[in-house]
Amino acid sequence: MIVSTAPGRCGILGNPTDMYGGSVISCSTQERARCEIHEAASLIVEADNGERQEIKTEADLAPRGDRLDLAKAVLKGLDVRPDKNAFHLKTSTQIPMQAGLAGSTALVAAVFGAVAHELGLSLHPHAMAEAIRNIEYEIMGVVCGFQDQYMAVFGGLNYMDFRDKRSELKPTEMPYATVEPLAAQMLSLPILLAHTGVKHHSGTVHKSVRERWLEGDPQVRSGYERIQNLARFGKEALLTGDWGCLADAMNENQQIQHDLGTSGEVNDRLIAVARENGALAGKLAGAGHGGTILALTLEPERTAEALKQAGADRILIPRPSEGLSVSFTS
Repeated sequence: MIVSTAPGRCGILGNPTDMYGGSVISCSTQERARCEIHEAASLIVEADNGERQEIKTEADLAPRGDRLDLAKAVLKGLDVRPDKNAFHLKTSTQIPMQAGLAGSTALVAAVFGAVAHELGLSLHPHAMAEAIRNIEYEIMGVVCGFQDQYMAVFGGLNYMDFRDKRSELKPTEMPYATVEPLAAQMLSLPILLAHTGVKHHSGTVHKSVRERWLEGDPQVRSGYERIQNLARFGKEALLTGDWGCLADAMNENQQIQHDLGTSGEVNDRLIAVARENGALAGKLAGAGHGGTILALTLEPERTAEALKQAGADRILIPRPSEGLSVSFTS
């Protein structure tokens, strides 16, 4: 049996400029997506929500609008064919889906790792991150940047520079991202996540602002330039434990996103509750209009209780954790 797992992520600073050649500081979640591959006489995909499908022809790899679409996109991207390949692929996840924590990407990454191992493919981490991103962007049609895929593969707490990488460019026109691990220098990371309970699709959230950026909207262009600089300069505050300085950067990051219309009422309400109850800062953990907010707080119990009372569906504590991991057991 092959077992592959990958973490979710939360954007501490800089999101969503990973779509626009920017910089991001991001931390993995403790929660992970998982894929298992078992021996079988035919090609079968199965998800933990009970969905199951035998892939008999290449036409069966077409999306149906269910959880199996993620695994089938990977099979298509890796040129797995039912007349040549036979195995039983099972997926499960601990990460809230459509919550702004890159849960879908983590699941795609876990499947990619397991299937690549099954096929005997050996790719270095940057190549895997790029391949996973291409599957999401080209095959699944997700309007996305690069943070999610790099975090799923590398894991940890990272400063990432996506200079000269933009969502509209061809893969051959872009360099690999720069990934700088920060976890070894950190003594603590006083952040928590509050899931709003409202699902969203990040590609939908990004689309209108992306169109404005492509059209050269000065508010979007200047806002995202400022956000990427917040991440570049915020790295020092994170490493030195200057929580006041980091909080200022996070709050400004959130205000810019709010002014561009990418936050949403439920996010704004929970961010306000967090800041009124011990949090120094609150911002989106990913895309807005639902999903998850991130709070920088030195009073985690007080902040978490207030968020739960305000209707937060789930409280999560992000921690630097291992990236994509693949193992084999007989």
